[in-house]
Amino acid sequence: MSILVKKAQKGDADAFIELIERNRMTLLRVAYGYFRSEEDVADVMQETILNAFEHVKELKKPEYFRTWLVRILINNCNQMYNQNKRNCGLEEAVEIVQNLSSPGDVEFHEMLRSLPEDSRVIFQLYYGEQFTTKEIGEMLHMREATVKSRLYRGKLKLRAEMQVV
Repeated sequence: MSILVKKAQKGDADAFIELIERNRMTLLRVAYGYFRSEEDVADVMQETILNAFEHVKELKKPEYFRTWLVRILINNCNQMYNQNKRNCGLEEAVEIVQNLSSPGDVEFHEMLRSLPEDSRVIFQLYYGEQFTTKEIGEMLHMREATVKSRLYRGKLKLRAEMQVV
């Protein structure tokens, strides 16, 4: 992937498109963690791709492209979320997720919705995208210990809910 990043940094649009395609599902899953509307997800994805294309030359270490790209997405999601703060019903969210995921992913996204908002993205990045707690802390500008404690509290909440059912 580092070779593609270096090509993209030199202006190779095809290499950039390939990088985006390789990371598309990761970006979609994180975006759906913030938004339930397809339009909002499409808007934030478009903004993220545009920002990444405009600033790819500024990336210092090509091996961190994926982390850098997700960080741009998270920043855009936070900005857009704060601007509109609109939500759709759970049924629409489940339908959207079903269209892009396997049955296990649908259950995972339903589970995420039961978590506090500050833990959802952390769970998605850790369990859904396999980022380390250190990488998540860097992306979200928080201490690694905070990431770990939110993962722990979220797991406790999910266990309690599973015992009730």
